[in-house]
Amino acid sequence: MEQKYLGRIADKVLRASLEASGAVLIEGPKWCGKTRTAEEVAASTLYMQDPDHTESYLQAAGVKPSLLLEGETPRLIDEWQMAPVLWDAVRFAVDRRRKSGQFILTGSAVPRDNAVKHTGTGRISRMLMRPMSLFESLESNGAISLSALFSGTVGGECLSTLSVERLAFALARGGWPASVVEPKSNIALRRVYDYVESVIGVDVQRADGVKKSPARVRALMRSLARNVSTQASLATIRDDIAGDESAITERTMASYLSILRRIFVVEDLPAWNPALRSKTPLRTAPKRHFVDPSIAAAVLRASPEKLLSDFNTFGLLFESLCVRDLRVYAQALDGEVFHYRDKSGLEADAVIHLKDGRWGAVEVKMGAVEIETAARNLMKLKEKVDLDKMKEPSFLMVLTATELGYRRDDGVYVVPIGCLRE
Repeated sequence: MEQKYLGRIADKVLRASLEASGAVLIEGPKWCGKTRTAEEVAASTLYMQDPDHTESYLQAAGVKPSLLLEGETPRLIDEWQMAPVLWDAVRFAVDRRRKSGQFILTGSAVPRDNAVKHTGTGRISRMLMRPMSLFESLESNGAISLSALFSGTVGGECLSTLSVERLAFALARGGWPASVVEPKSNIALRRVYDYVESVIGVDVQRADGVKKSPARVRALMRSLARNVSTQASLATIRDDIAGDESAITERTMASYLSILRRIFVVEDLPAWNPALRSKTPLRTAPKRHFVDPSIAAAVLRASPEKLLSDFNTFGLLFESLCVRDLRVYAQALDGEVFHYRDKSGLEADAVIHLKDGRWGAVEVKMGAVEIETAARNLMKLKEKVDLDKMKEPSFLMVLTATELGYRRDDGVYVVPIGCLRE
């Protein structure tokens, strides 16, 4: 029996993109639901990975790629990067047809450099799809809307029913659609381990056709997991790997990291560079994150039970989970997520910046005991920003694993992750 489709925030992003562009490219990690989401709006589909037809499709792409574009529109071309010439064929077809919403391309890997002749600018819109947020997996009740926080129309009071035990499981399971709807928890968790093994043993190897050491890839991913939600440098990661008895040069490590980004396994969080009142030096290094915190948990073999007995690791992975959800929610608002840290040590775990200049700062704290300090840090950040050159923050928020949400007297919102939505 076909599994029920759980609506995605990406649904409306895709529809809006199709209205504005001749074609839309949906990129993202394998298993995050790209094809299923595209199928909801596609009128015809070409599955490049269909084993019964792959060879003939590749032959057609090599002789006359336009043949593969024939069909009702929007036409979905799944895993288009198997025949990179399709990119240029789609771009040309869009130019000829002069209509919006003609094609949807999906891909779980970025083709190697020079695989396509044209960028597709003005013809092909891009959207990045990530694993499901807690709201999409129906584990956040959505009482507090990020959109409402930006518009100043949220009351602030809410109550999350997401217990810390359920949160630990949701983190280790991840936002992978097939696991979200899997009724057996042991199977859901097992699938993440299988995903990681596939990345190490298959996906990394196929990315550029050059053989990689699975032991080194595993050691690198394990080190990234240990350093998740930090600004660990390549030198720090190299030294950490050396302690794992798997020596690797920084050059090789950078190459492996590049591949992990190309297959959408790693997604670091860039630093925010606002206009400040004083010339405070900023830390510009990105924070280390996987596209889903379950990857880090699986690499570390951190089961929900282990997370509940190791709150230091749980806290770092919880921050990564919050970053994943904020990215999903911000995308629907045409925004991006950054982090802030200056050399005085002042930081914000996430800064959501919208294209119209509005912004909001977020500190992530698991427990209530840390809320006061987090709120003070957010107020200090507000004071440092030059509001003559930038807008005032739309909101300051402490994002927590607690149950009660409210607006403090200083205006800072305390919001449980189990209450947030786009």
